[in-house]
Amino acid sequence: MSDGTMRRYRIGIAGLGAAGRAFLPAIRKHPGFELVALAEPVAEIRQRIAAETGAAGHPDLSTLLDRADVDVVYIATPTELHPAHASIAFQAKKHVLTEKPMAVRLDEASAMNAAAQRAGVVQLVGHAHGYDLPIQRMREIICSGVLGRVRMIHTWNYTDWIYRPRRPDELLLDKGGGVTFRQGSHQFDIIRLLGGGLLRSVRATTFDWDPMRSAIGAHAVFMQFVDGTAATAVYNGYGYMSAMELCGDVSEWGYLEPIEQRAPVRRPTVDGPATDELLAKRRRAETAIPGSAPFQPTFGLTVVSCERGDIRQSPRGLYLYTKNGREEIILPTDKSPRDLVLDELYDALGEKRAPIHDGAWGLANLEVCLAAIESSESGREIALQYQVPLPR
Repeated sequence: MSDGTMRRYRIGIAGLGAAGRAFLPAIRKHPGFELVALAEPVAEIRQRIAAETGAAGHPDLSTLLDRADVDVVYIATPTELHPAHASIAFQAKKHVLTEKPMAVRLDEASAMNAAAQRAGVVQLVGHAHGYDLPIQRMREIICSGVLGRVRMIHTWNYTDWIYRPRRPDELLLDKGGGVTFRQGSHQFDIIRLLGGGLLRSVRATTFDWDPMRSAIGAHAVFMQFVDGTAATAVYNGYGYMSAMELCGDVSEWGYLEPIEQRAPVRRPTVDGPATDELLAKRRRAETAIPGSAPFQPTFGLTVVSCERGDIRQSPRGLYLYTKNGREEIILPTDKSPRDLVLDELYDALGEKRAPIHDGAWGLANLEVCLAAIESSESGREIALQYQVPLPR
């Protein structure tokens, strides 16, 4: 602003599940945003969060958009609703931050991008773990050229995702459910960010190996960039091993119980009442995604191999491996990934810097999800058409 003060954008949230609630601390502490409204159909949740935050509660997005004091809408509703909700937000000339993945189909994502362009508003797609500070710092090291060209990128994650409390849509492929849509979105964002964005092709196998919890629960994906760089994304959501065991000495993380003392994963069956699972999911949403943590965030293990060295995460930042040995780069913990999402959004709104995670980037990430699923179904390598490079 002309007087040197920081402009504040007024933001509303649509959807108060785990993702929507996880953004509340970041919004409330960011000097460039003010939470003024929220939309949530479950009255109990809406009223409680409205009372806690002071934001006005609305039963749906349409009534929220009737407000004149909303500049930006964060759409954290189920994936299949993103296109419709973004459409009415664009019609109201609101800027939009959409939860990943941005849609289920490429034509829906393309229509969202076209609508944002017609409305002359900003569209950002996140949160994805490409915002994690260690991944951002990896990108800076790569761009510096000190290690030469990137040649391989591998990101592997092992969790109990498939057995956590789930809404039905989170397991249904046509609703954007399963590991490849919901967790692959993070992995493909990380890989494209570190490799420059321009993937050429995808070859993948997806797995659904528990008939009592049928969904894509694991995948192995091979990707190749146009410059020949190779990448793999492995995700196993069946809960037998934690990816923390891949990220160096587990004791370094400090807050993990010994492996032999961990409770076994609860494996729900199809016989349980759906209401019980939804209630469990609602309870988990209260604490599942903390606003801060004692160490750097890690979405499994990511290893980047360059011509003159390797990089991977450490609990406190990164390990850098060169001919001189291993060096640890300590990173600050004062900003969460969601703080960095809002920083990118703020800069885009003020036209200070072109965003990375715009609609075109989100469309490209979605294309990789769909290509991985198609490749597994067809047994073929899938050529990509909608990839975009990192902005200069």
